[in-house]
Amino acid sequence: MLDTTTEFGARAERRLQEERLIWLTTVRADGTPQPSVVWFLWDGDTVLIYSQPNTQKLRNIARNPKVALNFHANDRGGDVVIFTGEAHVAESAPSANDVAAYVEKYRSSIAAMGVTPEGFAQSYSVAVRVKLTNVRGF
Repeated sequence: MLDTTTEFGARAERRLQEERLIWLTTVRADGTPQPSVVWFLWDGDTVLIYSQPNTQKLRNIARNPKVALNFHANDRGGDVVIFTGEAHVAESAPSANDVAAYVEKYRSSIAAMGVTPEGFAQSYSVAVRVKLTNVRGF
């Protein structure tokens, strides 16, 4: 899906590895798109997101697993990267505090929330995995 031998593919992969925020767009029952900015971790195959329970995005995913993910464009409207994929609640995923790469990536942000990684994991206890199926951009 992601051809890293191209300039665009390499840039998209770099952003998946380095960016701290990504927009997750799910679709409500009435067809309204619902974008949410989320923290994420790219494992080379899927995007891992942690959510608080009982959120609208989780209800949307349960009903319709097709989602979009995108990064901010640059200030000239370039560096656009948009992914589509399928999301599901990952019941067997470890807690956020047990994913060393996730904790390392967001350690300062978690601390800024005034909680420990364990406290964060208690609040954001639902793991969601997104299998990317398509990418587009420029």
